[in-house]
Amino acid sequence: MTADDRTTKPSSRPGHLPVRLRGPADMAEMLPYLLGFFPDDSIVAVGLQGPALDQGGVIRIDIPADPESWERTAEESARLLVELSEQRDRRPVQVLLYLCRDPADGTPVSEGRQAVLAELRPLAAALTRAFQGEQVIVKESLCVSAGRWWSFLCTGVDCCPPDGTPVRAAHEPSPLAAAATFAGLAPRGSRKAIVAGLAPVGPPLCEVQRRALEDAGPPFIRELAGPGGRHTAVERTDELLASAMAEFRSGARELDTRRTARLLIGLQDKLGRDRAAEYAEPHELATAQKLWRYLIQRCVDPFEHLAAPPMTLLAWTSWLAGDPATARVVLARALELDAGYTLAQLLYESLNSGLAAEALLQVVRSERSTRLRGAGSRRHPELLPPAGPSGAERPGGPSRASAAPPGPPPRSGAEPTKAVRAGQGGSGPDRAGAEPGPGHAEPGEDGSPGGGRSTISPDAASAEVRRPGGEHRSCPPRAASPRIPRPRSRAFRHQQSTGG
Repeated sequence: MTADDRTTKPSSRPGHLPVRLRGPADMAEMLPYLLGFFPDDSIVAVGLQGPALDQGGVIRIDIPADPESWERTAEESARLLVELSEQRDRRPVQVLLYLCRDPADGTPVSEGRQAVLAELRPLAAALTRAFQGEQVIVKESLCVSAGRWWSFLCTGVDCCPPDGTPVRAAHEPSPLAAAATFAGLAPRGSRKAIVAGLAPVGPPLCEVQRRALEDAGPPFIRELAGPGGRHTAVERTDELLASAMAEFRSGARELDTRRTARLLIGLQDKLGRDRAAEYAEPHELATAQKLWRYLIQRCVDPFEHLAAPPMTLLAWTSWLAGDPATARVVLARALELDAGYTLAQLLYESLNSGLAAEALLQVVRSERSTRLRGAGSRRHPELLPPAGPSGAERPGGPSRASAAPPGPPPRSGAEPTKAVRAGQGGSGPDRAGAEPGPGHAEPGEDGSPGGGRSTISPDAASAEVRRPGGEHRSCPPRAASPRIPRPRSRAFRHQQSTGG
């Protein structure tokens, strides 16, 4: 066995597993708890720091499809973990490496595992060389495939049998699982399943929705050009959001395609999107997440780029609901669609820099109260909301305050309205020249995501590199309405924190 007599003990900081890891079996079982999901087609590196080998930074990187790029990927991975660890705390002295890949579909499991093991050996060797070049000792290097693990460093048949060693299932009792459960950590399924849940609907519904999106562009432009201009268009988006939330709260699972299209286009306006972000109180989160997932799945070809705002909203509500793993995966997907989507960038940085979601809630509740007071004092003084945070108010996305267009008074019979404004003429993280939200790192402090480098997780240097997109069922392509923004490039490879 390659593990030495010392045990690896994750430090007792939030998000770390308060348990000693006594060899590769525990290390393989630990992986989904570290990330918050079960990785697939992934390189995972866990830094170990100090004499006690406490858990440090964690990075997850997609395994490149082209083996010719493995050497470069290995060097970048080693450099990334070291740099992020140094920025957050200190340099790792050792590292645990995981290469995770399941056999190809249709391949017999036993044969497929052996094929994966043989295929990934050159990548494991490249990673070992790269970390040695960074003066970091590789404590263990594991292949994890179809519920079993192998050590790339051990050749002993007694401790590392050729057929592999079963990974203890997450539902089976163990000290590690018990410690993780006590700490409130649990895997949220596989990363592949999280991404698959964001895929657009397929035929025949995609054709109907696509026509609705094509038809929705010109009327929206007329709304903007009308007497009330942008303010009227945002208020219409607000009304549609309120009715959609009420319907989904009552058990609805979909909207008609016309309203769906108008909502998706309305959410492209930062002010409309921030009205949606206010549905974030505890009693609203489950309903809001259902609505955002529904809207994401209706962004059919060639309108996939319209999914960036509802994906960001889903990530925001997932974070608030205590599911940062899903939030990170969804934010990475949103940034693949639109690398410059500022609210996704700043939510990402806030999440990974250790800012508590509740801190953002307090800020946006205060901003919403200020906005509604300004609108109410001019229109309906008797409807002024109380000052300060309120559990009944809905926050928007995290942002900084600035002047916002007049908002409506609270609607009778509806949940309280709107908070933070972002974008042109509004307050929010993605208005031009906006300062970062309170508590998170300045953009570019560690280079992510605008500079293509990862930010750091609350408890350790962490990063993830994602390949663009995922497979989804698509209809035959047709030209989009010229009034709707064109689909954006998916060539962006985003680095994303995965916890630690």
